[in-house]
Amino acid sequence: MSPYRIKFFSKVSIKKIRYYVKRLLISISVIILLFFLLNAVFPLPDKIEYSTIITDDKGETIHAFLTKDEQWRMKTELNEISPLLKKTIIQKEDRYFYSHPGINLFAMSRALVKNVIKGKRTSGASTITMQVARALEPKKRTYVNKLVEVFRAFQLEFKYSKDEILQLYLNLLPYGGNIQGVKSASLLYFGKNPDHLSLAQITALSIIPNRPSTLIIGKSNAMIVEERNRWLKKFAEEKVFTTKEIEDAVNEPLIATRAAVPRYAHHLSYKLKGQGDIVRTHIDMRKQSEIEKLVKDYTRSTGAKNIHNAAVIVVDNQSHKVIAYIGSSDFFDPGDGGQVNGAAAIRQPGSALKPLLYGLCFDQGLLTPKRIITDVPVNYAGYSPENYDKKFNGYVTAEFALSHSLNIPAVKSLRLLGKDKFVNELIKCNFKQVERDRRKLGLSIILGGCGTTLEEMTALYSSFANDGNFYSPSYTELDSTAAQTAKRMLTPAAAFMVNDILSKVNRPDFPVNWQSTEHLPKIAWKTGTSYGRKDAWSIGYNKRFTIGVWVGNFSGIGAPELSGANVATPLLFKIFNTIDYDADQEWFSQPKDCELRMVCSETGMIPGDHCTNIISDYSIPLISSMDVCNNFQEVMVSPDGKISYCMTCAPENGYKKKMYKIVTPEMQAYFDHNNIAYQKIPKHNPDCEKVFKENGPLITFPVNGTEYLINKKEPEPLQLTCNTANDVQQVYWYINNRFYKSTPVKTKQFFVPESGPVKISCTDDKGRNRDVWISVRYY
Repeated sequence: MSPYRIKFFSKVSIKKIRYYVKRLLISISVIILLFFLLNAVFPLPDKIEYSTIITDDKGETIHAFLTKDEQWRMKTELNEISPLLKKTIIQKEDRYFYSHPGINLFAMSRALVKNVIKGKRTSGASTITMQVARALEPKKRTYVNKLVEVFRAFQLEFKYSKDEILQLYLNLLPYGGNIQGVKSASLLYFGKNPDHLSLAQITALSIIPNRPSTLIIGKSNAMIVEERNRWLKKFAEEKVFTTKEIEDAVNEPLIATRAAVPRYAHHLSYKLKGQGDIVRTHIDMRKQSEIEKLVKDYTRSTGAKNIHNAAVIVVDNQSHKVIAYIGSSDFFDPGDGGQVNGAAAIRQPGSALKPLLYGLCFDQGLLTPKRIITDVPVNYAGYSPENYDKKFNGYVTAEFALSHSLNIPAVKSLRLLGKDKFVNELIKCNFKQVERDRRKLGLSIILGGCGTTLEEMTALYSSFANDGNFYSPSYTELDSTAAQTAKRMLTPAAAFMVNDILSKVNRPDFPVNWQSTEHLPKIAWKTGTSYGRKDAWSIGYNKRFTIGVWVGNFSGIGAPELSGANVATPLLFKIFNTIDYDADQEWFSQPKDCELRMVCSETGMIPGDHCTNIISDYSIPLISSMDVCNNFQEVMVSPDGKISYCMTCAPENGYKKKMYKIVTPEMQAYFDHNNIAYQKIPKHNPDCEKVFKENGPLITFPVNGTEYLINKKEPEPLQLTCNTANDVQQVYWYINNRFYKSTPVKTKQFFVPESGPVKISCTDDKGRNRDVWISVRYY
């Protein structure tokens, strides 16, 4: 052939090649565009509802919930697909899975030829990807639907990685009944996660989806073993596994039956349901089980006292993780509302908020542990708190008031700090009900006049064990990051002072029925009892754990013997002894910002010239008050000590100066009422002509600016009470500027007021006067 002709044919061939390549590229482009168009019009139906799984701190399933269509469809995570599981499934179902684009053209062609020759379906060619497509969108098996399946397979390959497609496959395998997915079958039949399955177990689970209605574990185990061993021999022939591995798998017996889904930590599981397919908690199942048994046994013993329920939360103080969560004494007890979550129920905290109040007062320089507060009757705009035992203690230290849970000093301290500031601090600690009610709350909040939960209270007390830093407790791995964010509630010094006070054993809320032979854990704790004895609290902590205990009735019915000290604290001690019995006795050390100083024992202030009783006290440098004790005053008296003088009426000579302890009117009233002797200043010079404007009588009841409602049929009289200086002997009462009665000091008087505004006046025997206005309405 001539060179000319060769050149001619070469040019023709190149043109044809270019023509076909161009047509091929156009076809590919059209196919791609068509795919994207169809992909947009017919999106992949890959929304799968999985059963919610709750796991413990080791990743083991402790609870699970059915899907809305009543299926056990538990999600197998990628890290749960072990190399052994992956190798076995791919070898059996689709050995070219990682090399094909979703369909195997060679296998499809071979199957098509066989089916045409035989005139019926004798061979399948579905890849793992195509099986996933069929599981996502079940349809009758036709050639048209097979084309749809191929399209869905391409969609899957476009959207997911190969490992993710394999994961979908394992999650959608049918195992008969309402069991879907390898994880569901693994857990229900073998009681373990998929990554712990043996070769024999994996092979058994791989053959069941082909015949899920006949191959049922627990009913047809012999058939399953026969089919399993057939496949194991095929694996041996193909040298997929070693001879030893095959031999062990063949000899492994199949004794599995369908078991119940794990059902532990019920209340926490229901609380976290809906937070994802797999909710990873920090629950320590050993501690959870031990405490559940303790609570159940303990409430059996309190049932005779008509106290039927309890709730407990345990927080790890280092990691801030909730490691135990018990919402009731018995979840399956319908008689006592066992399914109610007592740990999340809103209850009244009683006195359990007092440690935070005193800690805040320490930080504001308002108090120190040895600072004196008066525990005597008070009245704040009609609010007259009482102590738990209905008694008063006179002069008490702040640490005594906290350790003995005295109500009146707590209300005084709250008034000193400011109710709004205290409420804001609780809101910082995520007290939700307090935040909702913040405008309605008053001074009674410190005695339990608010709503809170055991979850909130336990988290609050954990801050005392963390140098005053508040951390939101972590229930799951998802909120672990948030749990590491600290909010400063107290300084380390204030937290240390609170810890020191709450760790003392010599206090009234030590349980009287605690046996001396039982081990006493080294903890700090505080109790609380709500109004009506409906809630008993005891929350304790050490370096390792904070444990919150609530005991009561979900019905809200109180019990005469229900109290934080005698009912909740014994359970708290038992729990500490169970989970932390041999704990290191390391305790909270004194921080650098906390110092010891000497103070007057009678006031808790820096000692003055006349102070003789000196004690040590914790303080915060530059914060704690540096006021010098002013407990004494110099008074000019007659030589016989029966008359006192002021600068106006003092004679030029013939008197002496004497030191007297300052006793406030409220303490004078307390001493007089309890017949306690104290040094009184002699009555003032009767010849003094000065009109005294200071130290006038203080009307303590009725309260100025208050409206009083009185029943017309049975009108109750109002009491008249006042506090006066200690040199006053007689007071004179006036109602609406009309003289009513003259009485000795400290004598109680009563009167029935008229309807409308009423002016009440009190004048002492020195001519000093005080007025109050009240409003009276009859109904």
